[in-house]
Amino acid sequence: MRRSRFAAVAFRVSCLLLLALGIVTSASWAGDIAPRGEKVAVDAQGHDIYQIDANGIRIGYKLIGSGDPLLLLTGLGCTMERWTPEFIAAASQKHQLIIMDNRGMGYTTDNEQPFSYELFAKDALGLLDALGVYKVDVLGYSQSSVTTQTLLLDTPQRINKAVIHATSTDGKAVAAFFEHADLPDNPTIKKQLQAAMHWNTPLEKMALIQNPVMLLVGTDDKVVGTQSSITLAGLIPGAWLVQFKNATHHLQFEAPAAFAQIVLTFLAVDETVPVKQHP
Repeated sequence: MRRSRFAAVAFRVSCLLLLALGIVTSASWAGDIAPRGEKVAVDAQGHDIYQIDANGIRIGYKLIGSGDPLLLLTGLGCTMERWTPEFIAAASQKHQLIIMDNRGMGYTTDNEQPFSYELFAKDALGLLDALGVYKVDVLGYSQSSVTTQTLLLDTPQRINKAVIHATSTDGKAVAAFFEHADLPDNPTIKKQLQAAMHWNTPLEKMALIQNPVMLLVGTDDKVVGTQSSITLAGLIPGAWLVQFKNATHHLQFEAPAAFAQIVLTFLAVDETVPVKQHP
């Protein structure tokens, strides 16, 4: 009788433990995102591209892979195709990638509002809201590295981890670089440069960021340099700083396998140690 009672109790305890583990698992990954909106195209690799209404415009996006969501935000003058196939293949094995076109580029429309990084951040959040996604990891490149800074400062509760790649704290310096670059005569790119002209990172606020952050930059990046990444890494508590020697602003194309490896390593590692309560 005692054995049967013990077995029954043990069974109930094991069931409760399994239930608890199930809750923990579902909290970290609630299942893949289902596409919403209108299918408008198919990319060269056969992935469906959709448009959905968000933040007053139509945002073009695609979903690739399976796992915890990772939002990819691309750079100035780029579309959602501006990611290396090697990175997309590696990242989509671990994460469901949400890849979007910035306002006025590719499959995303523009409603003639003045561009700003606050507006770009609201576009990203609008897409997440439309897809029913509350919290994501984010990788923001170049222009969108500043969008990522804005997301971390204004809506940190919507971000899990953030990779800030090839960033700047001084938009005027970046805009000045592009004055001598051979850019397409595109009105959207001109508006993107105007947004950069008005950006200065509020350095005094960066210590408030509690999200895990990695700053990623090439040591030979002539567009943004390395100092902004070094400065931010010193201000954001616990931030990683990774510099690729001799890499330029196009690091992910110069070292795609290593780029994917460091991004996925950062996203996978739990580097926060619980604080122990001493008696």
